[in-house]
This record gives sequence, structure tokens and C-alpha cells, in this order.
Amino acid sequence: MVGAANSSQNSVGTGRLSRPATVLITGATGGIGAALARCYAQAGRILILHGRDQSRLAALAFDCEKLGARVHTVPFDLRDAETAMAALRGLSDHYAIDLAIVNAGVSLTADIEDDAYSFEVAREVIAVNLGGALATVAGVLPEMRRRGSGQIALVSSLASYVGLPLTPAYSASKAALKIYGDALRGSLGPQGIAVNVVLPGFVRTSMAEHFPGPKFFMISAERAALLIRRGLERNRARIAFPRVLAFGMWWLSLLPAPLSQFLVRAIGFGR
Repeated sequence: MVGAANSSQNSVGTGRLSRPATVLITGATGGIGAALARCYAQAGRILILHGRDQSRLAALAFDCEKLGARVHTVPFDLRDAETAMAALRGLSDHYAIDLAIVNAGVSLTADIEDDAYSFEVAREVIAVNLGGALATVAGVLPEMRRRGSGQIALVSSLASYVGLPLTPAYSASKAALKIYGDALRGSLGPQGIAVNVVLPGFVRTSMAEHFPGPKFFMISAERAALLIRRGLERNRARIAFPRVLAFGMWWLSLLPAPLSQFLVRAIGFGR
């Protein structure tokens, strides 16, 4: 078996974790995913990179190999849960995946108002953002539990704190993923598996470019990747950034619904 496992302790605390020898990143061809791949690429590390755009995936693999990493690419479609789980379980049998970053996601925001509420748009978003994440966890978790070690990072969003009228399905999918990650952390920690929820704000990617509202405190994908890596190394339960926007969204979630909804519209996130 290739790759070393993390600590074999029976439970995971809140201290720093050992550096992962083998890292899986789904959605690696997106802005944050590609930045994470380059951030983790180094000599002696195995990267398993997932993406549907095979040409971009090959180019990313080439960049990571130049940085010293050994790279294995996988192009399966996360919307096909059975195929995805089978592929990931096969990879887990061959590689000891120390860190799985569940990053694949989409945000379909339509210009035509009626399309934003269509079943097809909501189903596509939830199938990738939530269904694909659940399939990824189901694919890598059995082997991690057998080893009694590993780490899973679920990339949610600050939109999970308050439903944004501009992106209802996206907000719903990311809110479900955040709660799922919180629950997994409590149940898997005693088994030696760390679970972290990542809550990015606006990151300079193609997805953010299509967001129709204001983009407060936007940061680069490279900065986001560094913040995520630092948070994962410290085993933070939630890795939320940038701090000002994270505090603002958390604060909105505590207000009475009529007031929070009024403020969401007032700052430009309403229809």
C-alpha cells in the first residue's frame, strides 16, 4: 500500500495533525481546488486529483509533478454516486488517503428569475454540492475507519449561515453540508478521524465571477488555499474566512429572521 497513515491514536483532539502523505482533492480543476493542489504539491507526497475537465486536470498534474509530487488523476462524475463511490473505494484500497478535501461544487445562478427557482437548477446544484460530497465521504471513510486515522475536509461556504435570495439552492446545499460536517466531526473524532468544515467567502474564481451580487472582501484562490491548509493542520472545526465577512454572516444568522432578511436585501444579496 502506498502512502503513510496519520497518527493511529484512537481519538482526534484539537491539536496539530501530522502532515498527510497522500491527499485527495475533488474538484481540483476549479479555482480553489487547483490552488490547493499546488499548495500541497511537494516532494514525497502523493496527490489524487479529481476533475471532469481532463485537459485542465492533465495541466494541473504536470504543474504539481514539477513541484515534486506524485500525481494520480481521476475524472469520474460525482453526480453518478455509485460510480464515484466505487472508484474512491478502489483508490482507498490502493492508497492510504490521509486527507480527503471534498471541494467539488457548482453554483448555477440564472439571469432569468424563473430559472433560479426551477427544479432542474436546484437538482443540479444539490446533486454535485451535497450528493457528490456524501458519495466522496462514503467512498473514503470505510478504509479510514479500518485504519483508525484520516482527515476529511468538507468545503461549504459562508452562504451556509444565511440563505441568500440570489442563490437559494446553493445556500441550501452548503448549509446541509456544514451541518453534516459538524455531525461527522462529533461522531468520527473518537474513532481517530478528523473532520473539518471549510467556510470560504468570496474567492477570485470563475464561480465568483458569475455571482450577480456584491463581492465583499474577495481574496485570491492562493490565499484561500493557504488559509485552508493552515486550518486543517491545526484541526480547526470550522475554517471560515475572510474574518470580517465570516463574523458578519455568523452575526446575521443569530438575528430574528425578519431583521436578517431585511439586512441581506439591504446589502445587495436580495432580488
